[in-house]
Order: sequence, then structure tokens, then C-alpha cells
Amino acid sequence: MPDKNSPDDDLWRAIKSESIPAFEILVKRYWEAVYTTAFSHLRDKEMAMEIANDTFLNIWQKKHVLDIGTFKSYLTTSARYHVYKVLKAKKALKLAYVADHENLSSVNVSVNTGEEKIRHLNLQSEIEALLSALPARCREIFLLSRLGNLTNTEIAEKLSISKRTVENQISIAQRFVQQNSKNIALSILATFLLQ
Repeated sequence: MPDKNSPDDDLWRAIKSESIPAFEILVKRYWEAVYTTAFSHLRDKEMAMEIANDTFLNIWQKKHVLDIGTFKSYLTTSARYHVYKVLKAKKALKLAYVADHENLSSVNVSVNTGEEKIRHLNLQSEIEALLSALPARCREIFLLSRLGNLTNTEIAEKLSISKRTVENQISIAQRFVQQNSKNIALSILATFLLQ
């Protein structure tokens, strides 16, 4: 039976075997780190709490498919990714209602692109699901490269690994996403994302 002094690997094995006490220990151990990561970017307590809770809920729900090497790295990377999604959602256009569409030219209105955004969000969700199946380090490197816009050299320095390792991990992630894309739109988006 795991206790609060159990190493992460032991807790993870217990969690994969449906151990709620092991999961509670993991949450107590890392919740503050995840919350702090989210809060440092958003400066919003409620949103940071929601991201922390979602991150742990995701681990519990996907415990049988996730392959987590280093918990703290995985969790903080996951929190940063959730922050990215929140920040991106905040930039969404606001809709304006116009009663007389004949006079649209005289009104400063943005075009409603809601359907396109929904399709984009669905594709983004599919890509996120694919990425969550990658090993933690591989996913972290891929996200730093594609979402963090870091060069391979910057990633290597940041993670204290070789540039060649970074290149290999990005290649693995690219192949994985391309091979596991289920629909044409996702494949096209994945191809664009992976360039």
C-alpha cells in the first residue's frame, strides 16, 4: 500500500491499478506546482485552480494509456498547455447582433466565423488527444517546439539534453501524429502543424 513517502513510480503503478489513495497522494504532492505554473501565466486564481483540477482529472481518466516518465515535468507541461488553450480561447472574437443586415456596410462588425472555430477546436481536441498518448518527454519537446516556438538548440539547452535527442523526439512525435490521424482535415492540420 503506497504512503506519502512512496516514490512516484510506485504511486503510478498503484494508480494504474485503480488505487485512489495513491492518486490522492500524487495530487497532494504536485497540485501546488501545477496551480503555481498556471497562475504564473494567467494571474487568475479560479482559472489556475480549474487547470490544476483538469490536469489531474485527465491523468486519472487516461491512466491506462499514459506513459509518464517524470511526474513534475509532465504535470507542469500539461498545465502550460492548458494555459495556452485558455489564452487562445480568450482571443476569440465577440459576436455582434445586427437587426438590419441590409445596412451592414455602415456598421463596424466582425464576420461570425463560429462554425469554422468549432471545427478548428474539434481538430485541436483530436490533436491534443493524440499528443497525450505520446511519452511525456517526447510531448514536452514537441510542445516546446511547436507551441513554444523554441529552436531545437534552445530546447536542448532548456532541458539539458543533446540537440540530436530533440530532433529525434520531434521526428517521433511527427510520425506518431501523422500515422494516427483519423480524418483528412486532421491529417492536413497535422501536416501544417508538423512542418
